[in-house]
Amino acid sequence: MKLVILSALIALFSLSGCKSTPPMYEYNNYAESYYSLKKSTSDESYKEWKISLEAIIELSNEKSMRVPPGVYANLGYIHLKANNQEQAIQYFEQEKGIYPESEKFMNSLIKKTKS
Repeated sequence: MKLVILSALIALFSLSGCKSTPPMYEYNNYAESYYSLKKSTSDESYKEWKISLEAIIELSNEKSMRVPPGVYANLGYIHLKANNQEQAIQYFEQEKGIYPESEKFMNSLIKKTKS
């Protein structure tokens, strides 16, 4: 009898511990698009990566989630490469606002962008 009760309790505890926590960030297809960019650094792969990053922001906003770290910084970098300094700085500022630990690095990028 004790063995049956013990087996039932073990089964109950093992089934009740299966709750998963929701993801903290929405990465969408970040890894795939970044891999494509590194595999072929063409204008087209930069466009695809930019679209992917913008989709991550949109999905994160729709799901009321924080935009993953580095997404705004990467978008800023893309705009910087396209000589769109104002937009690059805006994205660097957004990255800094969400992730204060990136402030020193983002300030450095902003300073270099302005000069």
